Amino acid sequence: MFRNYLRIAWRNLLKNKTFSFINITGLAIGMASCIMIMLFVTYERDFDGQHTKNIYRLCEVQKFEGMVAPQNVALSMYPMATALKREYPEVKNFTRAQPLSNVDLNYGEKRIFIKTALLVDSTFLQLFDFKLTAGDKNTALMKPGNIILSEETAKKMFGEEDPIGKIIVKNIGDTIPLYVTGVVKVPAASHMQFEALVSLNTRYNPRWEQNWGGNWLTTYLELTPNANIAGLTNKFPAFLKKYMAEDDRWKRYELFLQPLKDVHASSTNITHDYINFQKFDKRYTYIFFIIGVMILIIACINFMNLSTARSAERAKEVGIRKSIGAHRSQLAWQFIGESVMLSFIALIFAVGIVMLTLPYVSDFSERALHFPLFTNPKVFSLVIGGTLLLGILAGLYPAGYLSSFEPVKVLKGSMQSGRNKGNLRNALVVVQFTAAVFLIIATVFALKQLHFMQTKDRGFNGDQVLLLKLDSETNGKYEVMKQELLGNSLISAVSASQQRLGANIHQGGVTFHGEGPARNLATSGVVVDKDFIRLYKIPLVAGEDFSKDVANNAKEYIINETLAKELLKEEKKGATMESLVGKMFGYGGMDSSGRIVGVAKDFNFNTLHHKIETLMMFNQKDWGYSEMAIRINANKVKESMAFVEATWNKHVTGHPFDPYFLDQHFAKIYQSDKQVSTVVLILALLAIVISCLGLFGLASHAAERRLKEIGIRKVLGATVQNIVAMISKDFVKLVIIANLIAWPIAWYAVYTWLNDFAYRISISWWVFGIAGIIAVVIALATVSYQAIRAGYSNPVKSLKLD
Repeated sequence: MFRNYLRIAWRNLLKNKTFSFINITGLAIGMASCIMIMLFVTYERDFDGQHTKNIYRLCEVQKFEGMVAPQNVALSMYPMATALKREYPEVKNFTRAQPLSNVDLNYGEKRIFIKTALLVDSTFLQLFDFKLTAGDKNTALMKPGNIILSEETAKKMFGEEDPIGKIIVKNIGDTIPLYVTGVVKVPAASHMQFEALVSLNTRYNPRWEQNWGGNWLTTYLELTPNANIAGLTNKFPAFLKKYMAEDDRWKRYELFLQPLKDVHASSTNITHDYINFQKFDKRYTYIFFIIGVMILIIACINFMNLSTARSAERAKEVGIRKSIGAHRSQLAWQFIGESVMLSFIALIFAVGIVMLTLPYVSDFSERALHFPLFTNPKVFSLVIGGTLLLGILAGLYPAGYLSSFEPVKVLKGSMQSGRNKGNLRNALVVVQFTAAVFLIIATVFALKQLHFMQTKDRGFNGDQVLLLKLDSETNGKYEVMKQELLGNSLISAVSASQQRLGANIHQGGVTFHGEGPARNLATSGVVVDKDFIRLYKIPLVAGEDFSKDVANNAKEYIINETLAKELLKEEKKGATMESLVGKMFGYGGMDSSGRIVGVAKDFNFNTLHHKIETLMMFNQKDWGYSEMAIRINANKVKESMAFVEATWNKHVTGHPFDPYFLDQHFAKIYQSDKQVSTVVLILALLAIVISCLGLFGLASHAAERRLKEIGIRKVLGATVQNIVAMISKDFVKLVIIANLIAWPIAWYAVYTWLNDFAYRISISWWVFGIAGIIAVVIALATVSYQAIRAGYSNPVKSLKLD
């Protein structure tokens, strides 16, 4: 019997090629989309999944005077971890980490540079389950000067030679020897990405133990398995008061715990998050999943609609089989079997689509996605089980409907499809296009917001600004390189700073002496070269730029408008920004001779996800810089780059020339937003394509069903335009209804999403109108092909049909 069902199913598949193609194509695209999204969601969900202990990250809420709003930060104070372990039995263990960038390692004559190393406590490998391929995890970080290399770094430095016990030289302020004690494997799906681990006690300073207020590292706590997180968090205010009672400093902080599994994908509201590789918003994974399911539902609706629309063609088959004794359940299972077979055929094509596109998706998403269909039993079972379930669910309604036909009515030819069945098909078409219109609107707004962030005037000019990293060695060559670079007309400006625009600028305490008592505030602050304002073309609203006189080094400050407004709150009524110029101002206790020399117009030194915070810029060359910025000739980029490289190589030996444009940095910052916009765009296009396939099939069926009517109308004088209008109007009505349903849903979704941005576009009404017009035009174009074809058919032939 099963073999007979299979044969009938295959014959029907071949007999109705157009409908089979539409169903298989729609299901294949929908299944491929869902599989790809499943791979992405699984990858994101499994971030840091290799760690088995109950680990939480200790974070702070900082509420200092001068802040625009309280900030959640991923940094904490050095003595906190030891005090927490001592005070609370829930804290079983801890480790701290501080990232180092652009680190040079030397072994004999060989010198390499690594992008990231972490200074960590000896307990680091007790908390985190990173696998050592060489060395003892219990002792590898115990002593000062111990270093563990990643597999890639070890191979780069030593080749096939055993690295354990080797001495390499590393520059951490001073040149010091480091002893290789291990080699570690760093998985791609880890929020910690590093090329080396160095024992934190290599740089230990006893003063750190009393540094309550200095936030410069990340703290991880291992809690007991049954620890009451809420109860422990409630104890933190008393903890802070105990150790920071002086001047009521404790009131400026709150502490909270973040589960390790949430660090990667639930930290978008946490700043100064320097150890968080591929930081992502998990809400987007939910959005992708929902859209993927929507696409699959649209494909299933195609199958249900086309199956029920073709019911008349299967009616005689049902009538004959019932008259010779077939039960309704047997017929229902046959039709479900046909649906399941169609689903598995679609699966074959879906797997092919996934295999072909996966390398491109992995490259675009910057994630090492793979599809272990035949190597992972769990994945294989999930895909096969999902396909089976999809086939059953998609075929359930058509099977119930087709198997319900009464044989007497069918064989007499008196069977009517019924208004209810047509209404249901119409409702399903409305659902399809509601989803498609929603996705069109969401895509347009996502692309508009991304374009807005990329093109909005940030308040400074970052075009053609080339960045070069500096360290303790290259800082000594900065001034001579700067003068040589400025001597060439290809270079219009050179400056340097300790931090890059677009990053989380460090915060610190400042003292302001105004009309009243001295005020202590917290503000973002960056140490800059005296030409910083000129290079970035930041306009001043009061005062002047930094002085060229070297005698004024470490004595001049330029603040932004937001900080100026904060300072004016306690000045005399009527005081202006101009009146702040010349007032005493100091950073970190250096207020004896510092002065405000200018007020800069507000500019977005952070991303557009955040409001402009208070900012001061401090001209202090003695503290050194981490990066040099060079504005090159936009019309002679190649020649400019060659000149800068030659100048660098002339004065700097052993450090590779590794340029980076500021525009690239901002593009990287908004990479996640761009990825989301592109994915939504692709999924929206797929939803439209699948919906149009279904509409094409229904239009084809409608035209075939009304061939006699069309023939009669043409004999009576109807034109092709009349026939097209007759067939198209019903479908266009459905698309218009879908628009009316989709618009309010889309408005609410877009409004909610845009609220996550401090600077955002307005919700323009015309986008909804354009989306509606696009949907109607696409539907009309899809239906019109079949309608025109029917309009040009020969009425004589159609009227001869029985």
